[in-house]
Amino acid sequence: MAELLVVIPTYNEADSLESVIRRTHASVPYADVLIVDDASPDGTGQIADRLAAEYANITVLHRPGKQGLGRAYLDGFAYAFARDYDFVAEMDADGSHDPAELPAMLTLAQDHADLVIGSRWVPGGTTKNWPPHRRLISRSGNLYSRMVLGSSIKDITAGFRVYRTDRLRELGNPPGQSQGYCLQVELAWRLERGGARVVEHPIEFVERETGRSKMTAGIITEALVRVTGWGLTRGLRRKAA
Repeated sequence: MAELLVVIPTYNEADSLESVIRRTHASVPYADVLIVDDASPDGTGQIADRLAAEYANITVLHRPGKQGLGRAYLDGFAYAFARDYDFVAEMDADGSHDPAELPAMLTLAQDHADLVIGSRWVPGGTTKNWPPHRRLISRSGNLYSRMVLGSSIKDITAGFRVYRTDRLRELGNPPGQSQGYCLQVELAWRLERGGARVVEHPIEFVERETGRSKMTAGIITEALVRVTGWGLTRGLRRKAA
């Protein structure tokens, strides 16, 4: 049975993808990698194909257009479910997540953590070269999500993760409904609420050196609306009980 699949969504990451893939291979040469590219107009898909031809453990999923980060991860999870991977990891293609942390995160998952989060906001975690407004958005988003959802996860919005696939599959196929960045919040909260063991592993998050952030006002608004809706539903259920 296959063990670890690393899912890396891409859209216009031509400047960073090759470095990220080579660092990932050096850190976890035993892992398989699935690059999910949304028809990047900058040639990222062609770079991914070249790397897949070089490394036998890399597969590229070409999607016909930009469908978003959440949908990319859901497609990656479906790929992992169909091939019986024990663990599936999420990692950004822009170099902000250090693949060298993957072995430690996988070890935690093998030691019975159902979800391991590469966390910026636990002791030992940090950010590098992040502008103050991005830190404020992340801190505020995490605080709001924890308060509204009753979660104890310090970095519930984080996108660097290792899931135990059997626990993720219990959430359904697909395991979530969100299409954007708030898929991270949805999956972590649903797992935590269902009694899963969630472990936060401190990491250094490094601001991208090339390309443009995909974070937009629309993404933030979607997350705010969805988290608020989940929180209201949670409150109503508690009152009904």
